[in-house]
Formats: sequence, C-alpha cells, structure tokens
Amino acid sequence: MKILAAMSGGVDSAVAAARAVDAGHDVTGVHLALSRAPEAVRAGARGCCTIEDARDARRAADVLGIPFYVWDLAEQFREDVIDDFVAEYAAGRTPNPCLRCNEKIKFAAVLDRARALGFDAVVTGHHARLDVDADGVPRLARSVDEAKDQSYVLAVLTREQLRYAMFPLGDTTKEQVRREAAQRGLAVAEKPDSHDICFIANGDTMGFLREQLGSRPGEIVDGDSGSVVGSHDGAYAYTVGQRKGLRLANPVNDGKPRYVLSIEPVANRITVGTAEQLEVTTVVAERPVWTGGRAPAFPWRGTVQMRAHGGLAEATAEVDATGRLLVGLHTPARGIAAGQAIVLYDGDDVVGSATIASAAA
Repeated sequence: MKILAAMSGGVDSAVAAARAVDAGHDVTGVHLALSRAPEAVRAGARGCCTIEDARDARRAADVLGIPFYVWDLAEQFREDVIDDFVAEYAAGRTPNPCLRCNEKIKFAAVLDRARALGFDAVVTGHHARLDVDADGVPRLARSVDEAKDQSYVLAVLTREQLRYAMFPLGDTTKEQVRREAAQRGLAVAEKPDSHDICFIANGDTMGFLREQLGSRPGEIVDGDSGSVVGSHDGAYAYTVGQRKGLRLANPVNDGKPRYVLSIEPVANRITVGTAEQLEVTTVVAERPVWTGGRAPAFPWRGTVQMRAHGGLAEATAEVDATGRLLVGLHTPARGIAAGQAIVLYDGDDVVGSATIASAAA
C-alpha cells in the first residue's frame, strides 16, 4: 500500500514509519508545521512542533530511506485547535486539545489530503491497537502499554477515519520502542516525550489564556454559604476539581481544602466547596461518536474514562430522545469537567465517545 507516515520528530512516529517500511509499504514521511513562528529548540519535554522537531523527523526519514515533506497546517491548527481551546475555556468548559488535534488535523485535514494524493492510509505513532475487518468495521483498543495508552484521545475518530489509519505500536511498550529505535540507528531513540499542551511550551496555561482573553476579575464564592471567599483574574483560567492556585482570602471555618465546583462564565464567578461536594454519579454527554459506526444496544454496561489520564469507572449508559448520552456511574467520581470526553470501553475495546456537557450527584 501507499502509506503516508505522520512524523512528529519523536521516537514513536519514527518507529511507526520504520515498521510500515518493513511491512513492504511504499512510505512517504510528512512533518506537520503547526506553529506560525516555531521555536528553534524544544524546551526539554515541553511543547513540540519546533524547527528542531522538523529536523529530527527529516533525519529519521533519511535513515529509513523514504521521501520526506513538510506540510504547513499552522493556520488550520490555529482555527481548529488553539481558537477552539480558548473559546471552550471562555465558555467555562475544559477542552482536550490533543483530542481536537486528532479529530480535526491528523485524521481530517491530513487524512483528506493524503487520500486526495492517492495514499491508502496514514500511519502514526499513537499507542493504541487497531484492527479493521473485511467489511471496514474498525476495532480500536487500548495499547498493551497502559501507561502510554492513547485510545482515549483517539476515540473521537469516526469509523471512516479509522478505516484509513494505522497504529503499529499498539502491541509495544515505550521501552521496547526506544530499544528498537536505537537498534535502527534513529537519533531520536532517547528523545524526551512531549508533555503538556504543545502550543503552550512554557506550561503556563493560565498565562496563555490571560494573553488571549485579558484580565477579567471576579468573585470566588463558597458553595454552602454563598459568601465571597476570594477573587480571581478570570474564570476562564479554572477547571472543575482544581485545588491549587485558588488564593482564597477568607478561609472557611471547617479547615477543609476547597476545590472548584462550578464555573459561571457569564457571571464570571467561581464556586468552591469540599471534595465530597465534587462527587457526581450522572454524566450527560453530547455528540456521541461510535467506533464501529453504530451505537451499541442500550442499556449499555461497561467501563468509562472521563479524563486523559483518569482511571476507569463502571457505568451504565442510555441515549435520550435528543441523542444525548446519559451515563450512570456505579460509584461517585470527582472532578468531572464539561468539555472533556467520556469514552466507553468494553474490556479493552473502545465502544465510542462523547463530549461531557454536565455532571450531577
């Protein structure tokens, strides 16, 4: 097959491209230029998409002996990922930009262009397992390396997008990937993984949002008494479940730590309360995407994940008359934020995902 290998400049995508070559495919490497003004050098494990990353990707392609190109998608990345990220925080929600990048850039813009150019599939270094049967029905599943599993951020992909995707690393641990890269002579074998949000290289999300949205002072109130217990510079900089950085000026009498319970963007108000008040048992989610192309039989029962690095929770799900997903958690969960994805699993297999709209006790 004619394969396009998305090469970020990291070790995972380099080894994924190498495995595609080993499988006998006609492979072309492409690096996505996602920043309008990329930094020359990465700040350790923070950020990505620097000039250094592009050069690392090119060197890996040279070692593999495959053609290599750079595609400038900076404008689309700004519109579909960065602007969406800012707008979601401004609306009081907590988005996942990696999920949006997979959905809108890597498996929409890139896949569409690849198909138009005659490529049969796009291969990436994501840690997830993917099989597609003869009828084109995909089975997306967790990686064997649970610590590196990325099925959560891939669960937003549609059946059609998954039909043209390849994830060769799903059966491999990160340690094995690095060892293989070293054996292949790839200079990125020990390159640190990218962490945090790629377009906020210094890790200061609050500072980035303040630059985009400006200072918007408001009140922090106690959920029980309604009394003002502090102030903030912008409700957009907080997320449900947050404890650090609240700077409460008037501590409550019980001495318990306080967490963000809710964010009211119109009133520009943050409500805080105890950890127990964070507990929810019902989650309402919108715009479900079913991995196999159709919804499962309802009522559905399995496990759900509600944060990129969160654990699994036993749950039951239904769909209401408007198509929203109604999930009942068997045990209360804390810190469930609107804007995040809820992903449904049957064992290791991804059933589908939806965007959390609200959660309640």
